[in-house]
Amino acid sequence: MAVSSIPARSEDPTARPTRAPRRPRGEGQWALGHREPLNPNERIKKDDDPLNVRARIETIYAHRGFASIDPQDLRGRFRWWGLYTQRKAGIDGGRTAVLEPHELEDEFFMLRVRIDGGQLSLAQLRVIADISREFARDTADITDRQNIQYHWIRVEDMPEIWRRLESVGLQTTEACGDCPRIVLGSPVAGVARDELLDPTPAIDEIVSRYVGDKQFSNLPRKFKTSISWLVDTPYESNDIAFLGVDHPEHGPGFDVWVGGGLSTNPMLAKRLGVWVPLAEVPDVWAGVVGIFRDYGYRRLRNRARLKFLVADWGVERFREVLEKDYLGRTLLDGPAPVLPSKPVDHVGVHEQADGRHYVGAAPVVGRVSGAQLSQLADVVEAHGSDRVRLTPYQKLLVLDVPSERTESLVDALRGIGLEARPSAWRRGTMACTGIEYCKLAIVETKARGEELVARLEQRLRDFDADISIHINGCPNACARTQVADIGLKGQLVVGPDGRQVEGFQVHLGGGLGMAQGQTAGFGRKLRGLKTTADELPEYVERLARRYLAGRSEGETFANWVIRVDEEELR
Repeated sequence: MAVSSIPARSEDPTARPTRAPRRPRGEGQWALGHREPLNPNERIKKDDDPLNVRARIETIYAHRGFASIDPQDLRGRFRWWGLYTQRKAGIDGGRTAVLEPHELEDEFFMLRVRIDGGQLSLAQLRVIADISREFARDTADITDRQNIQYHWIRVEDMPEIWRRLESVGLQTTEACGDCPRIVLGSPVAGVARDELLDPTPAIDEIVSRYVGDKQFSNLPRKFKTSISWLVDTPYESNDIAFLGVDHPEHGPGFDVWVGGGLSTNPMLAKRLGVWVPLAEVPDVWAGVVGIFRDYGYRRLRNRARLKFLVADWGVERFREVLEKDYLGRTLLDGPAPVLPSKPVDHVGVHEQADGRHYVGAAPVVGRVSGAQLSQLADVVEAHGSDRVRLTPYQKLLVLDVPSERTESLVDALRGIGLEARPSAWRRGTMACTGIEYCKLAIVETKARGEELVARLEQRLRDFDADISIHINGCPNACARTQVADIGLKGQLVVGPDGRQVEGFQVHLGGGLGMAQGQTAGFGRKLRGLKTTADELPEYVERLARRYLAGRSEGETFANWVIRVDEEELR
């Protein structure tokens, strides 16, 4: 008699039937065959490439007005051309996460202009200023990604705005959206005395070859890039960063970092351990973007950044896939970058490699106006320069200034509200857009930042240390909250009378690896450490005075925060 290979059923009536192991849920990775959209954002991109929306803006929406805009275009595809609806005035932060998008948004737009590498000619600066005054109610913020951001833009004006921008070589293409955003670059690329290799040709080639190219117009989420010889961009917070290194055998080239990003789940970029010559930077960049496009997670938006893939794969596997499947060659191993002795922000008067000078100046928390930029253009021209640069820290530089004209330029900049010898507070404080215009924000940021700087300049004018203060209107960390000495994350808190008011959760002692002796890490969050917006200046002043009184010789604020008892930080 044949013996059955099927096991006998258990006679135990309480035994549970054996279940087949659950298959892991797909993450929407295209390379693994998961091409069907798994959320509304992915559906919008599949239904129509977002780059196509410009034609509808120019031929339909600009003529028929805001009410004619298809909702999927309005809240989705418009971003690929730098357009976000801005927040309707008068809606408080407590309603940010409660109201539907159409209830929060006004019939005006924020518009971002790409300024890759932060490089502006005098002609471009004048066009930016003119657009601000004519179409944006004189608004023009310098962002911490070297963009110019307008407000109060009408869809009816977009064809003319594009015509003017593009006539001087500027664009808004993919300034937002799930695509390659602006390429950060050193504001002193090509003129710095310590620069061995100018990466500008690589930045230009990436922008000309790939920005607006549909092979990369549908990524899982945004993709942020930094390319600089100097350690003067926040390279560890980008999806990919190229940082200058001098290889002992092959000479100047670039070290590659991948997988950085902040927001609500912050991660620092990791070194791939490779050396890349300047000519190969665009191909390596495209290979990393290709991996993100094909293997990036598309199921959940909050896991759709490259940092999650890098964290899951690890650097060794990521490098292997890049080399074998996307480049078809092995990359050379390379040395780690050499960090400067102290952080670099380029504010002040500095000599260029050619003997001329550049002058770096600080507005307050990045807020400038079209009128101010027009005045800046006049000042720049009067001092014999044709080049202005924006920095990733909401500052600006004037290049190519003869040495005998630098003091005149410093005085002229001060006369239009731009300070080349700012206080530590003005120099170190950044702020995101905040509730004034942003639909995601919970609290005001720009005005709070201006008030904070003014108060600290009055009370601690001679403060002799560098402390970075980054003010963010929500948890999304557009102002890089977690990597500041004092990071302020906007939220509603309980005020003295027991009612909810605008306030901030406080992060202390964060930073990136921007100089020798600095260890990159996220700010310390103490249990219950929050401040109302009204009490913020008093809190920062108290904290700064304690640091001055208690620091040891040469001790940075971040190291002091780690060392002292929690009560000192409250």
